[in-house]
Amino acid sequence: MDYNGEQFIVELKIWHGNEYNERGEQQLTEYLDYYHKDKGYMLSFNFNKNKTVGVKEFKAGNKTIVEVVV
Repeated sequence: MDYNGEQFIVELKIWHGNEYNERGEQQLTEYLDYYHKDKGYMLSFNFNKNKTVGVKEFKAGNKTIVEVVV
């Protein structure tokens, strides 16, 4: 996504469990490598009744991922 002259790498996912989520994180880090970025964003849509919503930031190798669960 390009906004105001800056490029952001955003991955959109529907929650299908931890394994699927980890593959999404790996995919995002590969995009970050390709675009030479250190920080990316993952928006996860979780339709489970007992979900934990919110924002968390973590390291995946040498990349920073900000994940938002809604």
